[in-house]
Amino acid sequence: MPSTETVRRQRALGGGFGLVVLCFGLSYHFFPGLLRTSSQLQGPAVAPLASQAPNIGFDQRPQAAPRLVSEVDSGPPLMLASAAVIAAHRREPAPAPEGAAVPDSAESKKLLERATQALAADHLTGGPDSALALYNEVLKANADSVKGKAGVVEVHARLLAEAEQALALGDGDTARERVKALKTIPDSTADAAALDDKLKLLDQVQPLLAQAADLVQQDKAASPAGGSALGLYRQVLSMDPGNAVASQGMAQVQRIVLDRALTAVAKNDFAGADKALADAAAIQPDSQALQDTRGRVEGMRRQSAEGLLAQARSALDAGDQALAARLAKQAQGISPDLAGLDEFNERMTNARLYASYKPGQVFSDRFVDSGGQGPAMVVLPTGSFQMGSADEEKGHDVSESPRHAVDVAKGFALSRSEVTVGQFREFVRATGYVPDSQKLGGSSIYDEASGGLRDDAQATWMSDYVGKPAADGLPVINVSWNDARAFVAWLASRSGQRYRLPSEAEFEYAERGGSSTRFWWGDGSPASRVENITGSGDRTSSGRRWSNAMPGYRDGYWGPAPVQSFAPNAFGLYDIGGNVSEWVQDCWHDNYIRAPRDGSAWDNPGCTRRVIRGGSWGSAPDMLRSAFRQGAGADTRSARVGFRVLREL
Repeated sequence: MPSTETVRRQRALGGGFGLVVLCFGLSYHFFPGLLRTSSQLQGPAVAPLASQAPNIGFDQRPQAAPRLVSEVDSGPPLMLASAAVIAAHRREPAPAPEGAAVPDSAESKKLLERATQALAADHLTGGPDSALALYNEVLKANADSVKGKAGVVEVHARLLAEAEQALALGDGDTARERVKALKTIPDSTADAAALDDKLKLLDQVQPLLAQAADLVQQDKAASPAGGSALGLYRQVLSMDPGNAVASQGMAQVQRIVLDRALTAVAKNDFAGADKALADAAAIQPDSQALQDTRGRVEGMRRQSAEGLLAQARSALDAGDQALAARLAKQAQGISPDLAGLDEFNERMTNARLYASYKPGQVFSDRFVDSGGQGPAMVVLPTGSFQMGSADEEKGHDVSESPRHAVDVAKGFALSRSEVTVGQFREFVRATGYVPDSQKLGGSSIYDEASGGLRDDAQATWMSDYVGKPAADGLPVINVSWNDARAFVAWLASRSGQRYRLPSEAEFEYAERGGSSTRFWWGDGSPASRVENITGSGDRTSSGRRWSNAMPGYRDGYWGPAPVQSFAPNAFGLYDIGGNVSEWVQDCWHDNYIRAPRDGSAWDNPGCTRRVIRGGSWGSAPDMLRSAFRQGAGADTRSARVGFRVLREL
């Protein structure tokens, strides 16, 4: 337990500390200016928020400001007062003038007390009971009265602040009254003269501000040129750059223009919205209202564009390319950088070139009248190539000249392999068609004894290369150009699609697969098993070999192989350069002079000699070249010739 002396000391210290705190609180309450630093009287004035009434007067009571015709109810806050006004609102007394302190008499103290009360009541001038009159009485009695001099300085500061406040609000009458009173105070000439200049300026701009407000009401905020509120507000600001009412008016005009932008975009008038935004930017380019509205317009713009793009996708899915293109163009016009436009444009390009397919895609058309389906087709890309061969190419023939550029501008699908015996059998069964090998009798087949082809009256499309029954997976041979044409006509009717034989240009384009070499796999012997062709390593069961073959190559077949037994070329086509040669649509021409350059077939009415393209299991190496071509009668049948089909997209 502490001693009695310790307790007494603690009580004394506690009491002293409490007394200090009490004195500090009373001083702060009655003399707040004593506890403020000089930095509070410096720096720029802070404008009151629009939602707060400005505190005008020393009693901190909010007072209603006079309302102008041009005053608006919303928008950015007005700068209503200068630093002097803000200081007055804070009830910060002006610093007392320097000088020796002279005690005031009892009578002067009573006058000072009355002057303080008048000051608190905002009774600054006018009459013997005003603060100014009472402070002057004190100074008459005691010219060195510190409080008297401080009171006059305070009245001067208050009058100056209230005059500035009135000018800021456009209240010329109140400002004149305060200036008049200010002129009665010694050493106020400079301040009064500055206020007079501002009053003259106010007299000039007030009619302009009132006229501008009327034009806003007449819906002439930003137009017409030379007769709008915007022009008047700009004129006022050129005369009085700090005019708050004009600045507020500019903001109001900009909001009106921004509303027009939102109205326009709501009507899908994006050109009108852009113009309104540009007009608004010319008014106040850095305003938050402009940035906010731009964001809203952009959001509405993007939403509208996305809706149009979705409709375009639906139209494209439905096969209406014209409508899809029109809707996509509208979407791009509204929002050029819209996400998904590039993808859609690619789809549109593919739709124009490849229908609803993509290059490299494999598909089969189902028959419309049964559960069957057509051959597997692969979509080829569009492109261009040099058709034929150069004079210096090994194996070049004059019929392959002149070498010329061909543009394949529209995609098509080609069967991945030659038409098979099984597929041709289905056609014959369904139609009752009699192929030329049966109608005209026989075909040419391979003769093991002689090592060449010979005619066989018993061979038909159902036979293999030596005349025996063919398996369904083998490419159909012993068929004429007439037979191939009949097959594609049947296929078109069964599927409802446009099937035909490929043109000579389309076949060479497909066989090359983007290459420009002698063969689609290169310029010499293949490095791997790519095609069923004549190889030096191939042998028959009796030991025969090719006298003119690809050196160092062996594929294991003598005669046609089942389709798709080897590797596809770059376009995904099997057996395009080997296995069996194939009929194409074109009539035979001795050279390419006047040949079509667009990939179409070179056909002549009534021609009987047609073109055969591609190498076969029994072709010499020079005949395996991508440029090689030969002609034959439309009714020719051979154990080395079949066909494949093309589907237009």
